[in-house]
Amino acid sequence: MPEKNIGLVGLGYWGKNILRNLYELGALHTACDADDGILRERKQKFPDAVYTSSFKSLLDNPEIKAIAVVTPAATHYSTVRDALRAGKDVFVEKPLALTVKEGAALARIAGEEGRVLMVGHILQYHPAVIRLKKLISGGALGKIQYIYSNRLNIGKLRTEENILWSFAPHDISVILMLMGGEEPMGVEAFGGDYLSNGVYDTTITELKFSNGVNSHIFVSWLHPFKEQKLVVVGSKAMAVFDDVSEEKLFLYPHEIEWKEGKVPVAKKADYQVIRLEKREPLKEELLHFMERIQDRKTPDTDSKEGLRVLKVLERAERSLSEKRGVPKAGKETDFFVHESAYVDEGAEIGEGSRIWHFSHVLKGSRIGKNCIVAQNVMIGPDVEIGDRCKVQNNVALYKGIKIEDEVFCGPSCVFTNVYNPRAFVERKNEFLPTVIKRGATIGANATIVCGTTLGEYCLIGAGAVVKKDVQPYSLMAGVPARRIGWVCKCGVPLKEFNAGAASCPRCGSAYRQNDDGVYPVKETI
Repeated sequence: MPEKNIGLVGLGYWGKNILRNLYELGALHTACDADDGILRERKQKFPDAVYTSSFKSLLDNPEIKAIAVVTPAATHYSTVRDALRAGKDVFVEKPLALTVKEGAALARIAGEEGRVLMVGHILQYHPAVIRLKKLISGGALGKIQYIYSNRLNIGKLRTEENILWSFAPHDISVILMLMGGEEPMGVEAFGGDYLSNGVYDTTITELKFSNGVNSHIFVSWLHPFKEQKLVVVGSKAMAVFDDVSEEKLFLYPHEIEWKEGKVPVAKKADYQVIRLEKREPLKEELLHFMERIQDRKTPDTDSKEGLRVLKVLERAERSLSEKRGVPKAGKETDFFVHESAYVDEGAEIGEGSRIWHFSHVLKGSRIGKNCIVAQNVMIGPDVEIGDRCKVQNNVALYKGIKIEDEVFCGPSCVFTNVYNPRAFVERKNEFLPTVIKRGATIGANATIVCGTTLGEYCLIGAGAVVKKDVQPYSLMAGVPARRIGWVCKCGVPLKEFNAGAASCPRCGSAYRQNDDGVYPVKETI
């Protein structure tokens, strides 16, 4: 009997499938999700499984030897890092992380801790893909000339997640595997954003390899029907992996004859169905992880394989960005400004930041590194923004506003600069300073009255009107805004304080409360 030693964090859209398989395999120790509603739904399906809302309880439990991470991609780095540092082996759904830098850090930590780190590139465990690899290695297709894939659907639509990062990792992983792990020497991508500006709904990514093999990957969630095909064209035959079909793998032994040595003529042949064992790829993938936990060998889709996929994704993303606009200042690789946006002379923009459609950065303003400024945003003059901030659509930041690192300004949130404005009275000399401290979040359509300071990691609810200073870690809502609770650094509301102490059900950070407010005792992120 398998040992029940795997914890699972994330029970949502894909996590429920991991839950089912770990449960059926007898390997599930505890399942975790911060959403009480999701926990209730999963308990109805698997009532005798153990559930918790505390990720920290998984990290602290010595009976849990490994953790499967099926949380949103933006949380992969911090969640996997914490699990590895806690001495757990880790299976993480694709992608490994959102940047090559983060992925490399996770690979390094896994090595330092002596932990297994496996990435959920499920197609490499599909019986059809495994057999396809054998056909290629055995020479049945001859010399590989071209590989292409279509992953198309009219299924779940996203407004924040790029189709490139959602769908393409599967096919990038398989193509790199079929190419023996070789990284492409050229990557170019084309795409369109039709539902949400800046969020691609369809992309075509071209890969060129040094041995002359080329490939392309077409992904879209704006397609009239579901299609999941991978086609490998060889000099002797062609193979088709059709994951939607009942019969998954087909071999087409077509030949090309040269008439009189000059004219190519296709000589078609009937296709052959390649018989396969009926095995669920996800279950095979998790069995592979369980075996690697036991024998300590390197998984087929380890962190190095995950990094190769991340590198292609980053290069494709860069190619898409370059086609959307051109940098207007600084070095070409420093930052990105869309062609419809304006950056005044004398403004500073940090490395990795992106300024999108119809936005204007006025002179004297400074934007830090790796910030995202969305559409129709006005900044300045003389506004200061820290690193890794996000300013969403339709926001105006006036002189006197200072925003520290990692602040989120929601769509159409409002900042004022004069307390009692009149159109016919000039009051530019009465602008009041507004300070948004590190890690704060301002919800959509909230109003921040000038002269206030928002404390570290506070969260202002959508539509709230803030007229007074806000304490760190406060959860604010209403008109005028009042504190209705406290939030963790990760953004999850802190539940009831017992004897002045509380811990986050999501990340396990610990806090104390006194007459002056809430302060952290231990923060895990």
